[in-house]
Amino acid sequence: MDKHISSQFDAELGSVSTRVLELGGLVESQIRHAVYALSQFNTEVADQVIATESQVNSMEVEIDRDLSSIIARRQPTARDLRLLIAISKITANLERAGDESEKIARMVKSIINSGSARALPSSELRIASDLASGLLRKALDAFARLDVTERSEERRVGKE
Repeated sequence: MDKHISSQFDAELGSVSTRVLELGGLVESQIRHAVYALSQFNTEVADQVIATESQVNSMEVEIDRDLSSIIARRQPTARDLRLLIAISKITANLERAGDESEKIARMVKSIINSGSARALPSSELRIASDLASGLLRKALDAFARLDVTERSEERRVGKE
C-alpha cells in the first residue's frame, strides 16, 4: 500500500485494520469453541461463546463508527474509500459469523436441556470447522497483507 500524504490517515487506517484482525481472531475462536461445544455437548463452552457475542457486536459497532468518522473527516480518494467500504463489509460479515456461532451455542444448550443429547459425528464436525476456520484465516491473512491477487492467481491456475 502506498504511503498517504496524511500520516494521520495512515495511522487511523492501521488502527482500524488492527482491530478488524482482532475481531477476526475473536470470531475464529468463537467458531472453534461453538463446534467444540456441539461435538462435546459442553454447556460451559457454549456459555463462553454466547458471552463472547456481545464483545463481537460492540467491536463491530466501534469499527463501523470509526470508519464513518474517517470518511467524514478525511474525505478519502476513490481507492481509499473502496478500502474503507471493504473493511466495513468484512466487519459486518465477521459479526454475522459470530451470530452463527452464537446460534450453534444456543442450539447446544437447547439440546442438552431437552435431554436428547446424543453422539454426533465429531470427526466430521472437526473437519468442517477446520475448513471454515482455515478459510477465515486465509481471508484475514490476505486482508492483513492487502493481497487482492491470491484469489485471482488461483482462478488463473485453475484455468490452465
